[in-house]
Amino acid sequence: MAGDATKVLAEFAATLKYGDIPERVRDYCKDVLLDTLACAVAGHQGEETHQIAALASALAQSRESSVIGGDRLSLAGATMLNGYLITAVTMCDIHRSTLTHITPEVVPAALAVAERDALPGRDLLVAIAAGCETTTRIGLGLDYPEFRKRGWHGPGVIGPFGAAAAVGRLLGFDTETMTAAFGLAGSQAAGTFAAWGTPTVKFHQCRGALSGLMAALLAERNFLATREFLTAKDGGLYNTYTNGGKPEAVTAGLGKRWELEQIALRLWPSASTIQGFITAMFELVEKHKLAAEKVRKLRVAMSKTAVDMHGIFPRYKAKFEALLSTHYAAAVILHDRELSLAQFEPARYDDPKLRRFAAEQVEVKTDPQLTGVQALVEAETADGSTIAVRCDHPRGSAENPLSRAQIENKFRTYARTRLSDSHVEEVIGAVSRLEELGSARRLMDMLRAGD
Repeated sequence: MAGDATKVLAEFAATLKYGDIPERVRDYCKDVLLDTLACAVAGHQGEETHQIAALASALAQSRESSVIGGDRLSLAGATMLNGYLITAVTMCDIHRSTLTHITPEVVPAALAVAERDALPGRDLLVAIAAGCETTTRIGLGLDYPEFRKRGWHGPGVIGPFGAAAAVGRLLGFDTETMTAAFGLAGSQAAGTFAAWGTPTVKFHQCRGALSGLMAALLAERNFLATREFLTAKDGGLYNTYTNGGKPEAVTAGLGKRWELEQIALRLWPSASTIQGFITAMFELVEKHKLAAEKVRKLRVAMSKTAVDMHGIFPRYKAKFEALLSTHYAAAVILHDRELSLAQFEPARYDDPKLRRFAAEQVEVKTDPQLTGVQALVEAETADGSTIAVRCDHPRGSAENPLSRAQIENKFRTYARTRLSDSHVEEVIGAVSRLEELGSARRLMDMLRAGD
């Protein structure tokens, strides 16, 4: 079966039906969708959003597709801009085993086609499930450590497959057409960690959404493409981007064990790899009632990967580095007992007191005993005592999931800056009863600003 991984996965995506998806998985897809919409409306506060908006507007001059929390653009433009909005303020999902954000690629393409064709909410739900499962399954086959060692960044490489799967499912592709869509998606797979520390890492994601959309729309026209992209000996994904990979992992338990349930959500804006540390910080301030003025030193221990990526900004420059900075997050959580986008506005992160605390009183170090997102926070107080909190599973992980109420509150917090109160509540209701929604156009109508 491993040699036929592309075709087996394509058949799964093409034939998936609502009844094939367990109720708990359907419910999680709704959680993922609502969280994605919350991230997208928040994304209008991103520093570079206006630049992507200008590019999206220039792609085509039609206006048939809705921008979440915005107006209308072309099918391609809305897909690209919505993809960027979802990831713009570093608050969207993460599939931790592949360090890949899934929703910025899958959801925008699915929403655009579902809106264009006035498809029912049930179809949209199935498409999101197909797209998320496809992306994460292909990720499982990468042998991620080897893939990462070669410098590849997951969203732009595997994201196009998920977007193609979601669109192909909405368009009613058969297995052969879906297989061609995967070949066309893989031909656009790109993005490396050379972009780390710049907003280009977020561009990988919205470009992945557009690539998947184009792949599916071209496959719909019977464009000839390779039918075995994942395992092709010459240039296949697993033989080129990694060491041959683990293609058997792509299909193992397919349709019975749902990898999309491993997609983690984020309650707070900040990099996904430091969500464990942030969870520990909130336990420190909430359970131990620790006052900032009583803290002499904060010591943060994390895995080498986390420290290499997020322990390097004690003197962050502006918003983007603040969003990536363990030092700043520690300082502002301790002082504000909150971490929302308000903490990443210049008026807050430029506060001299916070900048000084982050640079001088927060110490970040590697602990070889910690892996992944595990973190240990120790606060040394003025009286010489030490309070320590460890986190193995951050809020929003599969082991410590967010409740629907927490996700709804996240959506309310950010949607009210773009949408009317009545539309905010209508969107929440529509997503919770997505199977009953007659047309995705109704959902997108509610999500446009000013309507």
